Amino acid sequence: QIGAWGRRYLHHLKTAKRVLYTQLIFSGKLSAHLEEIDRHAETMMDQLMTQMAAQEGVTEQLKAENQMEWVRRMNSIRSRADEIVWNELTT
Repeated sequence: QIGAWGRRYLHHLKTAKRVLYTQLIFSGKLSAHLEEIDRHAETMMDQLMTQMAAQEGVTEQLKAENQMEWVRRMNSIRSRADEIVWNELTT
């Protein structure tokens, strides 16, 4: 099962890394590679978001006291973490 990161990376392979894409298809390793990318990216996202939330003081207490602020800050963290992970995967 390939998740969102795997599908996103597949599109990247097809458009920016055609040689690698072709090699993975002919070797029969494309699905396994995409699954590994997906797992790795999810792990990185979880770790980054946890670290960033701790550094910025986004806690369960904030969530209980001011849900809208918590959501705004978590969305910001998610967006920044997403960019960091994507840059890591594609470089």
